[in-house]
Amino acid sequence: MSEASPAANRALLPTASGAETLAALRALLHGHRLLAVTALGVLVAGTGTGLLTAPLLGHVVDLVVGQAGTDALVLPTVLLISVALASGAATAVGSALVARLGETVLAALRERFVERALALPLERVEAAGSGDLVSRVTGDVSVITNSVRQALPEFARSALVIVLTLVGLAVLDWRFLIAVLLAVPVQVLSVRWYVRRAAPVYAEHRVATGALQHQLLDSVGGVRTVRAFRLNRVHADVLEQRSRSAVDLALRGIHTVTGFFSRLNLAEFIGLSGVLVTGFLLVEGGSVSIGTATAAALYFHSLFNPVNAALFLLDDAQSAGASLARLVGVSNLAGEPEPGGRAVPVDGSVKVSSLTYHYVSGHPVLRDVDLEVGSGERVALVGASGAGKTTLAKLIAGIHQPSGGTITLGGVDAGELGPAGVRRAVTLISQEVHVFAGPLAEDLRLARPEATNEELRAALATVGALEWAQALPDGLATVVGEGGHRLTVSQAQQLALARLVLADPPIAILDEATADAGSAGARVLEAAALKALEGRTGLMVAHRLPQAATADRVVVLDEGRVVENGTHEELAVAGGRYATLWAAWADSRQGA
Repeated sequence: MSEASPAANRALLPTASGAETLAALRALLHGHRLLAVTALGVLVAGTGTGLLTAPLLGHVVDLVVGQAGTDALVLPTVLLISVALASGAATAVGSALVARLGETVLAALRERFVERALALPLERVEAAGSGDLVSRVTGDVSVITNSVRQALPEFARSALVIVLTLVGLAVLDWRFLIAVLLAVPVQVLSVRWYVRRAAPVYAEHRVATGALQHQLLDSVGGVRTVRAFRLNRVHADVLEQRSRSAVDLALRGIHTVTGFFSRLNLAEFIGLSGVLVTGFLLVEGGSVSIGTATAAALYFHSLFNPVNAALFLLDDAQSAGASLARLVGVSNLAGEPEPGGRAVPVDGSVKVSSLTYHYVSGHPVLRDVDLEVGSGERVALVGASGAGKTTLAKLIAGIHQPSGGTITLGGVDAGELGPAGVRRAVTLISQEVHVFAGPLAEDLRLARPEATNEELRAALATVGALEWAQALPDGLATVVGEGGHRLTVSQAQQLALARLVLADPPIAILDEATADAGSAGARVLEAAALKALEGRTGLMVAHRLPQAATADRVVVLDEGRVVENGTHEELAVAGGRYATLWAAWADSRQGA
C-alpha cells in the first residue's frame, strides 16, 4: 500500500489482537450481567411472540381453503393484532435495554481509554505522531458509538429472529428446515469471503486515516514554518498522497461490500426455491396443509430482512471491530510506573552527566552533555535552532528518556523518582500554551485543585496578570478557552506562569515561553517569568538574548554539545559564540 511506508516510519500505538479485544469486552461486561440477561429475556419474549404471526396466517389460509365462515376469522384476527402489539412493545423495550447496555460498556471503555492515553509517556505519544492518537479519540470512538447505538440492537434482534424462526420451521415440519438450510453454505462462503477481505481493509484504512490526520496537524500547526521555507508544494503533495491512499482503501471496502451482497442475493434465491418446492411436494403428498406450507414460506420470507441485516451488520462489525482493537490496544498499554517511594526533593539542584540522546539511532541530538545547576539558580540555554536546547529541557522534565548518561534532581536519580516523581519536581512551560475551556479559576486550579480564590489572585498578581483577570466580564468566573472569552498570547502565557506559581515545583523550565508575544509582550512576559521563578531553580530556553542576560548563568549549546558556560558579562567579552550572538543582536537594535 502507498501508505505503508509513512506509517512504518512511525512507532504507531499498538492494536489489540482478537483475543485481547474479546477479553477486554468480557471484563467490561462482567459487572452488567443482570442488565444483559434482562435485555436478552425481553428480546426473546418479543421475538418469539412475533413469530406466532406466520402460523396464525397459515391457519387463516386453511380456514379460507376450507370455506369456513367469516365468524371463524374473528379470533385469528384478534390474535394477530394482539401478537403485533405485544411483539412491538417487547421488542422496543428489549432494544432499549440492549442499547443501554452498549452505552454503559462504551462509556466504561471511553473512560479507560482516556485514562490510559493521559497516562502514556509523552515520548511514546510523540513517537507515534499526534494523528495516531487523535484518530483513535475521534474517528474510532465515533465508529464504535454509532455501532452501539444502531448496529448492536439491530443485530441482537436479527440474530434472535433467525434462531427462533429456524426453530419454528422445524416445528412445522423438519423438511422445511432442511430446505432453508440449502442457502446456508452459500451464506457461510460469502461471509468467509467477506471477512477475509474486509478486516485487513478496515484496519489499513484506520492507519491511513491516522496518517492523514497526523499530516494535517503537522501542516496546519506548522503553517508558518511551511511558508517560511516554501514547503507549501511539498506538504500539499504529501497530503494528496495520504488522502489518495485513504480514498483508495475506502473504495476497496465499498467494492468488497458490493460483492458480498450479490452473493447473499443468490443464497436467498436458493433458499426460497427450496422452501416452495418442498411445500408443493408435501402438500401434494398430504403431509402438510396449504396453511402450513404458507406459514413455512412466510417464515422464510421473514428471514430475508434479519439475515441480510445481520450479515450487513458484519460490515459495521468489521469496522467497529477494527476501531475497538485500536482503542483496546491503547487501553492495555501500561501507564507510567509509579515513583519508587521517594519524596519530591526539596533541593532544586539539577545535575546532568554524560547525557546523550538520539531520536534516530546513530544520529545523536545531544552528545556527552555535562551540566550542573545549583538550587535556586537561573540558567539560560542559548544556541542556534537545532542545537539541542529543547531536547535537553525535555530530558530534564522527563518527557524523553536519555539514550545514555544520568540526570539527578535534588541529588536523586530521575530513574528512582519515576515519571510521576519527576513531574512533581519539574514543571515545563513551552510557548504552546493551552487554555482549557471553562471558568478562569478552574483553569488555574488545574495546578492546585485545593487553591482558594485568594491564592489564585496572589498567583495572578505575582505574574502581573491580576489586573486584566479582574477586568474580565465575570472576573475569575469568566469562561475562557474554546467558546469563551479569547485570551491574547501574552495573557495565555501569564496564565501558564500563574499555574507554575500555584504548582510550586522546586524546578521550572521555560522553553521559549515568551517567543510569540511580540516585542512589547515579550518584555512583559520576561518580567513575569522572573517573578514566577523566584524561590526555585529556573532553566530558560532563551529565544531573546535580553532574557538570557537576566539569568545568573548562560550555557551555550552547539550541535548537541555545551560549548560555553558562564555569566552574561563573562561570555559577552570572551570572544566566543555567545559574544558573536550578542554583538549581532546589539547591531540589529542599533539599526532598528
